[in-house]
Amino acid sequence: MSSHIDVPSGEVTRNGDAATADTPARTSDRGAATRGALLAAARDVFCESGFAQAAVTDIVARAGASVGSLYHHFNGKADLYLTLFEEFQAGQQERTRKAISAVREAGETDPMRQFIAGAGAYLDGCLEQRHVSRLFISGDGPPGFDRVMRQRLGKWARRNAALFHTADGGVDEALVMVLTGAMAGAVSEISLMDDEDAARRLADEIMAIVGTIRNPRTGQR
Repeated sequence: MSSHIDVPSGEVTRNGDAATADTPARTSDRGAATRGALLAAARDVFCESGFAQAAVTDIVARAGASVGSLYHHFNGKADLYLTLFEEFQAGQQERTRKAISAVREAGETDPMRQFIAGAGAYLDGCLEQRHVSRLFISGDGPPGFDRVMRQRLGKWARRNAALFHTADGGVDEALVMVLTGAMAGAVSEISLMDDEDAARRLADEIMAIVGTIRNPRTGQR
């Protein structure tokens, strides 16, 4: 897994002087740059060739790195893929958080309106990075990745549940399941579309329909 590259105690630097206290920081910067280059190269190769057909040699060649450096920072091709997925999801989660915070600060208290703001931001992220989003829903991932996707969907459902409460203080689980399923389908469809304008229109139409959903037990959104 990723780690910093530190200069061992007493090692001599390129100019022949003993390594000083700030040398580890400089080598750590180089290590971070290499790690970033490997991730960027892996993203491009995976998007072009798919996970199964992607070769480690292609990734390191595009990154201008070595196979040894790849295995210093990552456990292998699957680790690169999963790291890219986690970074993508972290960015998406931050988009969602900012969108919900913004409407709350503007005075919006309706849970559905807050949900629509967050879900819309998530879809925007999928549209802006459609090639990456498509990679993760293509079915061409490392063994067990479908389980990772299900776990992520479960986490998303639990975050959604925080917005919707029943009169007794519980969670409206049925409504959460419907909304989560709708958004999962929306993400899949718009990510697979080649026409960006058509994908954006579909995303807008989906969000408009989601906004009309009401819980038949309570008559409330």
